[in-house]
Amino acid sequence: MTTTKINEVQESYLKESCILVDKDDNVIGAESKKNCHLIDKTDNKCLLHRAFSVFLFNQSGELLIQQRSDAKITFPGYWANTCCSHPLSNPGELEAEGAIGVKRAAQRKLKHELGIEPQQVPLDDIHYITRVHYSAPYDKTWGEHEIDYILFTQKEVDLCPEPNEVQNYKYVSQEHMKEFVANADATNTKISPWLQLIAKSHLFEWWKNLNNLKSNFNHETILRL
Repeated sequence: MTTTKINEVQESYLKESCILVDKDDNVIGAESKKNCHLIDKTDNKCLLHRAFSVFLFNQSGELLIQQRSDAKITFPGYWANTCCSHPLSNPGELEAEGAIGVKRAAQRKLKHELGIEPQQVPLDDIHYITRVHYSAPYDKTWGEHEIDYILFTQKEVDLCPEPNEVQNYKYVSQEHMKEFVANADATNTKISPWLQLIAKSHLFEWWKNLNNLKSNFNHETILRL
């Protein structure tokens, strides 16, 4: 695949500078979003970089999930959690204390992708649960390889999705989500690999403790999925 075949808006984001990390999430440099998502033919993996996955719940405890735009370079048309993206290699989003830099990035992308105003998701109400490490190819050219910060927030928000990012969204209960994942193959529903891995491992345990999120916190261990 060449960049001439890529949606122009999505192509412009390939110049963004992502944060390179080692397997223990220590910052080791920066690289363009494009280079972070190109598969290295020597080991069939991408450069390991920092990312985040937001799980936003309404006051009824339902999770907001989104269907990625068909314009996306990796996993277009796949269903994913509320918002998934990357902190950028700049001072504000590199700040490590309390994962504040990652939370700032999450707030920025919630506004960009879903039109959620920052005041509706204050940084203090975005809770850092843990980190997961996963790798997933999309095709022979593009893929993902991330240390992914899991962020939970429970808020009522106003949505105005950006069509180049999101083509559909819905709120789901725990039972609906379990059925959604379990029946994905039978219903020909595409679910992003990171959401599949998280849902099949830890999501529902965390979700069960939505009213006591601190019991879910694990900031010492990176979960290898």
